[in-house]
Amino acid sequence: MFDKEIEFIAHEDYFALKEDYPIPMKLNIPEWYKKLEHRLGYMTAKGCMPFLDSLTCGYLLKMPQDFYIRHNVNNKNEKGEEFKDSFQTFGLYKWNSLLQDKLLNLNSQNDVHPTMQLEGSPLIEKNKNLPFYKILNPWKIKTPKGYSCLFVSPLNNSDDRFSIVSGIVDTDGFENEINFPIVINGDKYPILETTIQKGTPYVQIIPFKRENWKMKLKSREQKEVQNSRLFYELNLINKYKDKFWKKKSWR
Repeated sequence: MFDKEIEFIAHEDYFALKEDYPIPMKLNIPEWYKKLEHRLGYMTAKGCMPFLDSLTCGYLLKMPQDFYIRHNVNNKNEKGEEFKDSFQTFGLYKWNSLLQDKLLNLNSQNDVHPTMQLEGSPLIEKNKNLPFYKILNPWKIKTPKGYSCLFVSPLNNSDDRFSIVSGIVDTDGFENEINFPIVINGDKYPILETTIQKGTPYVQIIPFKRENWKMKLKSREQKEVQNSRLFYELNLINKYKDKFWKKKSWR
């Protein structure tokens, strides 16, 4: 029974294009995972239900248009002044209500986050001490009362060039599109000139119910530890799936 609904709402002109709609994450399982074997004596992540749950939980946003980046590359502007980064989107983001009918300006403060906003964070060094580009999202996201959304890069399947800055939004009340600052993977690409192509998966959305929690610490008796160890020493191929795992449904 599907008693909870998440809505993705876009400008009618963008919606009519029928391009790059959000989809359930289960429709984006990577090919390398599908090709993995899992059998007795050859156990892989293919049989790890927590790993599969991470790939399939929630919903996926795809890049609504091409996003061209020159990151930590020596550039010159029309005045001959040197700068280290630039980005450009192709087309109009007229479907984002925050920039309705406006063409993006390169390096405008509306479209980047300055480094001072994350001062002291390890993300600064990873991003080579340059401003954080922002991807503008055309979809407003609405959840039932009491439900929020966690926004992360696709778990265990993210693009190796960049990741979003993760966050939680109370989507049962927020009335605008949610935009996503990104961090360039400077550990692998200290200098990067690339196009993040339209349709590239880039955000995983995990709805959850807001509840109050408190932490409790407990010790385990030796007998309980031994019983757990015995269970995992049994040569069973689907231990966790058969005894503990609960099926989830996202559509």
